[in-house]
Amino acid sequence: MILNAFFLAFKQIRKNYLRAFLTMLGIIIGVGSVIVMLALGNGATQKITSEISSLGSNLLIVFPARNLNNDGKSKKRNFTMQEVDTIRSRLPGVRAVAPFSSTSVIAQYFSSNTQTQANGITKDYFEVTLWDLSSGRSFRDIEYTSGASVCILGESVKKALFGDENPLGAQIKVVKNMCEVIGVLEAKGQGAMGNDQDDAIFMPFKTFQRNVSGKNTLFNVNRIMISLNDDTDSTEATNNLKQILRDIRDIKAGQRDNFEIMDTKEIEKMVSSTTSVLTLFLGAIAGVSLIVGGIGIMNIMLVSVTERTREIGTRLAIGALEGEVLLQFLIEAVVVSSLGGIIGIFLAFFVALGASHLMNIPFVFHIDVAVFAFLFSALIGVIFGYLPARRASRLNPIEALRYE
Repeated sequence: MILNAFFLAFKQIRKNYLRAFLTMLGIIIGVGSVIVMLALGNGATQKITSEISSLGSNLLIVFPARNLNNDGKSKKRNFTMQEVDTIRSRLPGVRAVAPFSSTSVIAQYFSSNTQTQANGITKDYFEVTLWDLSSGRSFRDIEYTSGASVCILGESVKKALFGDENPLGAQIKVVKNMCEVIGVLEAKGQGAMGNDQDDAIFMPFKTFQRNVSGKNTLFNVNRIMISLNDDTDSTEATNNLKQILRDIRDIKAGQRDNFEIMDTKEIEKMVSSTTSVLTLFLGAIAGVSLIVGGIGIMNIMLVSVTERTREIGTRLAIGALEGEVLLQFLIEAVVVSSLGGIIGIFLAFFVALGASHLMNIPFVFHIDVAVFAFLFSALIGVIFGYLPARRASRLNPIEALRYE
């Protein structure tokens, strides 16, 4: 009986295919919207978390904070190498500590030039940031200690100055000093703050101080990056680090910190949680169109019952049970909504794929979301198809046969 009901349902859809398609349209749009919203939201979440992770694993970043002087003017106190050494020796669970300084410069190679960021680093920097070379070599210990005029380029700087040429061994001009290119870093792309991470030049810290910044001061570290061991609790490490910095910077009780600590793990969790909630919220809004589609199915099925009153009366008159008529119209509603769900899933797949490419985010398509959307579309057919089916099953056969 059920198989025959499905056969009659497909026959009825084929007979009125245009009306059936228009009935499905609300379900198609609803299912498609939900899947596209969730796919794009999950893709955006994945991109943001991967960009934060690209800074390094289990990483704390310390910045100098701006505080007000007694005269109301803002000041910012950088860090010293002695403070860096104290952090390295006193903070538990540290894998590596990488102080560095940076400034905006003009880099030039013959007629090509570009404005970029010059960074003075120590030997732990590439270990902390998990950044590998695509060609060339890293700095040697003697080059760090002597302040040799050597540098490593980010991919964007390499393309701006050299195009497709091999830059290794070439001499570029940074500010007023020449620098030999010894390596090129692997491309990292856009950072979590929207910056181009590959638009940078790296050189030994002493080289940067002598040839680029030119500042002869103890407070010569702009930022400290601290990589923790995998089993170290970053929240506890942040609290310990805060206390160490307050001690060595002589910050009294009640005074504001003149530094800021960024925990990449906590930021990743917060961003992931926020974007997940936003994605579900957008998916729920898109799901409202499924309800609208269900109302459309109910309206069309009521019209169909009215049009087929004589057919229903004939079936009831020759012995069909109310339950059989109810099941027939209910299956028709479920078939229409389920077909709409299947079409919506296929359309959503290609729309999400194209939108992900245009927005430059990962394409994330979860099969379980598609299955849930399909089952929900079938449930919509049951819920909104029941009233018309019940009305059809309760028609009086005599009155139905007289209906014009």
